[in-house]
Amino acid sequence: MLYKFKSKATSDLIMLGPDAQRLLRLMGSDGAPKGIFTVEHQPQAIAALEASIAQDEARIADLLAERISEGADDSGAATTETVSLKRRAQPMLEMLRRSVAAKADVVWGV
Repeated sequence: MLYKFKSKATSDLIMLGPDAQRLLRLMGSDGAPKGIFTVEHQPQAIAALEASIAQDEARIADLLAERISEGADDSGAATTETVSLKRRAQPMLEMLRRSVAAKADVVWGV
């Protein structure tokens, strides 16, 4: 399933279902296929998403420090890289920030 986020302040943002649901839940939504972030709710959504990003970055830094302290050598080792929350959330944060500035709601599933 795809989620298509719309705002009069930006172009549309399309995300795969699992990624969109994760971001929506982090921002305080239930992840429903249809919804709205009103201009009044957007600052809290931005703050919640930024806090989640900070927690994720701290967790990653802790894991890296732990691996370094254990003397792990990843040179030549196969790794499974994933897209970080910070990168995944960047388009949504940009949409929300521009929407706040333009006093425009963000809707999806409509």
